[in-house]
Amino acid sequence: MLAAMCSPDLGPLHVACLCAAWCRTCDAYAPVFEQAVAALRADHPDLRAHWIDIEDEAELVGDYDVETFPTLVVADAQRVRFAGPLTPQPETLTRLLRATLADAGAGGVQPAAVSAFAERLRAQ
Repeated sequence: MLAAMCSPDLGPLHVACLCAAWCRTCDAYAPVFEQAVAALRADHPDLRAHWIDIEDEAELVGDYDVETFPTLVVADAQRVRFAGPLTPQPETLTRLLRATLADAGAGGVQPAAVSAFAERLRAQ
């Protein structure tokens, strides 16, 4: 159902959760993230999930200043659809991802550091 709502020319949808190894909230959030992505992948097989430790993958994160964990970035082939911190509840993540998948026109102007991060993410 959701795949039909997304235009195929938008390419794969990247969902990146930016975390840190020392963050206990992130540890608890990892299975929530995996479950939400797995549930949506049935309807959107091009969904690509990335669990990114901002310290281990500092080059990928670049100048994007992550201040709150977890921080989520959702980007298609053309633009960043969402970037920001997210409360660590499964319902919040699922609701955000479903809304983002359903609204191909979503996304606004993002700071240059976020856009640059999304470009590096797409190139992986």
